[in-house]
Parts: sequence; structure tokens; C-alpha cells
Amino acid sequence: MARWAAAGIVGQIRDHLAGRIRRDMGKGPRAVATVIDSQSVKAAETVSKATRGYDAGKKINGRKRHLVVDTRGLPLMVMVTPADLHDAAAAKEVLFRLRLMHPEITIVWADSAYAGKLVDWAKQHLNLTIKPVSRPKDTSGFVVLPRRWVVERSLAWMMHARRHARDYERLIQHSETLIT
Repeated sequence: MARWAAAGIVGQIRDHLAGRIRRDMGKGPRAVATVIDSQSVKAAETVSKATRGYDAGKKINGRKRHLVVDTRGLPLMVMVTPADLHDAAAAKEVLFRLRLMHPEITIVWADSAYAGKLVDWAKQHLNLTIKPVSRPKDTSGFVVLPRRWVVERSLAWMMHARRHARDYERLIQHSETLIT
């Protein structure tokens, strides 16, 4: 599996299957609009300290999964980082990889962690439009947010697999491949 991932075969299989599913849904084979989010998960004892960190916001010592999905929730890209890396800092690398792998993408919906200077940077350097979706003011508790619920649902589906409830992989590349 590691050799397939290194050669890009796993990504090609993912993209081919997503294209078939999109065509069956009556859509074009390639997505032009995406949604991005991240999720912090605990890391097992086998994960080296160099590849994990402490996410103070979630109080989790582990890794962070950055997931980009199309508007149907089909994964387009996964990147795993130590959990202490802020979303905006990791987003430059995620969006750069996304642009290389999927040049047809024009818009990315995201939460407020991806707002600010990153919006201007993505427009100037990658020709990507980032549209932050914020929570409505004066709300508390869980609120379904337009566009963002798609990536949240994909992250929730991923957590149903026992293997993804915690990160057990020693190498970040193996974790990315399993999620893909």
C-alpha cells in the first residue's frame, strides 16, 4: 500500500471512483467547488512525538487531519499534520497541493479559521476563492452551517471506522493513505 501511495496510484483510484460517482449523480466528473476542514484525533503510543502535537483548543495530544471534499462529500485530498499546527498555517500547504492535483477547482468553503490573510494569499498565489462560512451571531450549541456540513459529515463517517477513531500509524504518509 505504501508503494502505491508513493506512486500516486491510491490518489488516482480515489479520483477515478469519485468521477464515476459524480457522473452517476448527473454531475461533471471533476469538482469545481470544495469544502475544507480539519479534525484533531488522539495518537496512539506508537506514534512518534515528532509527528504529533497538543491541540489546546480541543485538549488533544495527537494529529490533525485536514480534509478537502467536493460538494457531495467525496474526498479530494487528505493531509495529516501534528495537532499543534494551526489550520491557517497548514492550509497554505493543503491548498497548494489541492491546486496541483485539481487545477479545475475555483472555490473553497471553510470555517473562520481559514479567514483573514489566507483568503488574499490563496487568491493572489493560487487563484482560489476561499469563502469563510461563519456561525450565526447569538447562537449557542450545535448549528448546521451551510456548505460546511458536508465536510463535517465526511469526518463523522470516517470516525465510524474503528481504525480512524485514533491515529495508530507511525508515519504520517500511512495515515493519509488509510484515510484516502
